Amino acid sequence: MTYLDVVFRYGAAPGESELRAIDAMREVYGVRRVRFNDRERTVRVEFDASRLKAEAVARLLRQAGVDVRESVALA
Repeated sequence: MTYLDVVFRYGAAPGESELRAIDAMREVYGVRRVRFNDRERTVRVEFDASRLKAEAVARLLRQAGVDVRESVALA
């Protein structure tokens, strides 16, 4: 397994139902960790790159109800 991180900016802060959907997403797909930074309005996702691509991670977040805007380049 090869784990990668991807960071996305989001608009509206996720609520309780979105966070529950993200928790379920971690159990089913190759998502290892999801961390929100409220100050910067970003979400960092560590995922298994052998199972998913960054676009698929963004789609999963959107399906969970997160208002994903654009990806942020990691330094």
